[in-house]
This record gives sequence, C-alpha cells and structure tokens, in this order.
Amino acid sequence: MTETITCSNTGAAGITGFLGKIADSFGVSCDTNGDSIVICGDDSLGLHRAKSVINALLVSCDKEDISPFMADYLIVLAKQGKIDEFMNVKDEVFFITPTGNKITARTLGQKFYIDALERFPLVLASGPAGCGKTFLGVACAVKALKTRQVSRIILTRPAIEAGERLGFLPGDIEEKVDPYMRPIYDALQILLGRDVFDRYYEKGIIEVSPLAFMRGRNLDDSFVLLDEAQNTTPEQMKMFLTRLGINCKACVAGDFTQIDLPRGGVSGLCEAIRILRGVEDIAIVEMDNSDIVRNALVKKIVAAYDKDQSRGRDNE
Repeated sequence: MTETITCSNTGAAGITGFLGKIADSFGVSCDTNGDSIVICGDDSLGLHRAKSVINALLVSCDKEDISPFMADYLIVLAKQGKIDEFMNVKDEVFFITPTGNKITARTLGQKFYIDALERFPLVLASGPAGCGKTFLGVACAVKALKTRQVSRIILTRPAIEAGERLGFLPGDIEEKVDPYMRPIYDALQILLGRDVFDRYYEKGIIEVSPLAFMRGRNLDDSFVLLDEAQNTTPEQMKMFLTRLGINCKACVAGDFTQIDLPRGGVSGLCEAIRILRGVEDIAIVEMDNSDIVRNALVKKIVAAYDKDQSRGRDNE
C-alpha cells in the first residue's frame, strides 16, 4: 500500500529530518520525491498514522520551526488516536505577556489543564517536572485577575524542600520565604512585567506566602495556587482545602516523583486525588512525560529516573 502527500519543496525539506523516526515508529517507509512525500507499508493503520503525523508536521512547519519534541509528541498522539484533537486546539492563544509573547497549550495534557482551570472551582493536577504546572497555573490566576473574575491572587508552597525549618533561616519572614517562592515570582514577572508585579505585590493584590500561613484564613474572591503540593501532609492538604471561600478558584499542583516528605510520609496531594476523585466540581488532571515542554533533556532525565525506580521496586 502506498500513500502520497503533495506539499511544497520547502515543506518537504522542513520535515525530512523526522521521516526516519516516523517510518521506524509505524513500520513504514517514507521518502521525498520533489514536491511530495511517499509512504509505503503493509499495515493500513500504520500507514494512516504515519500520514497523520506528516500532515500535522507540514501544517506546523508553515507556522514555526519543528522541534524534535513536537515530532515525538505527534507520534505519541497518533498512536493514541488523538492527533486530530490536538491539532484543533494547539494554536489557541491563552494569554499574551506584556512583551507580546503568546502563551499557548503546547500539549494535549496542557490543554486539558487550562480548560479545567477555567471551568472548575478546584483543580488537582499532577505531572513531572517541566510540564508547565506552575507556570500555567499562575497564568490562569493572572488571567482571572485581569478579567476581574477575582480580586486577588494567593500563591503558596509548603516550605520544606531544603530540609530546613523557616525559623532557623536568617532574615525576616520575607527573606526566609523568598528562596521557596522564587519560581512563582519569576512566572509572575514574566506574565505581568516587573513593575506591575511589584505594584500588585505592594498593594496585597498578589500574596505569596508559605502554606503554614493559610491556617485559620477564609480565602474569598481569590484565585489560590498551592504549588509543590506533593510535599504537603494529608492534614495540611485538608487544612488548605477547607480554607476555600466564596468566589474562590483553587489549583493544587505537584509532582509525585519529587516528594521530600520524611521517609514513610504520605503525600497530601496523593490522598486528595484518591479521596476527591469523582466529586462534582473538582477536576483531576494527570499529565505525564509526553507533556514535558522544558529542555528536551528533561524528558530523558525523568524517564531514566522512572526506569531506575521501577527497577528498584522489582528488586525489592
């Protein structure tokens, strides 16, 4: 069986470097012939999936340079039968920064994450490093503030990653907290600009504080993001979730591969997902390695650690 895709010479040249990977992934052969790409194979499903990836790459290369990550991801989606769905949502602009950078969902998992944050009052999200949990969560918070859905943003993290108690760190509370909150500060400055962020921070429109400071509060008319939630205990998680007030949207995000709790401790995020799965008005989003959009090397690092942990469990 043979399929021929007609395209421009420029388009064919733009994706030539990925044809070998596509051929190996679907058990077909892929060759260029001037202004066309010829796919041959005995498996009709493999032929169809290879064609869908090539068509998607041709559409994408008209708009931007194709990265190895994008090619790999399209192959994964084709195998799952989700490539058409992804191509329909990939180009939606979610947010535009003050410098004009357009924030879009770059993976299907990110798209589901953004949709959930816009539609549900509470979202519990898990995923590996680099899949955009923090940045997109902060972006949704900023968008909700700018569109006046809420009047303030509250961003929090459990401050235990360094294995140190805040009371033993030098400086006042702001200096103690700053190292833990730096990724959130960075995201806010990108999304708002430094001057606007500083002004909102000084006025209390944006609040960044450790999770321990949430106890006893009522979080009304706000967008609340609990980041690094894998490092909460079940008691801390319950405390946080019961703070949610009137007109409050909340995002709880974490990475189960980076739990820093004492050995044997139970992650509050893991417990919350187990207990709250299926509860009305709560969305649970679970991203995986295919949603990593940071440096391509990060995906390889995460996969290597996953493989090593799996080998360790087998040995036990």
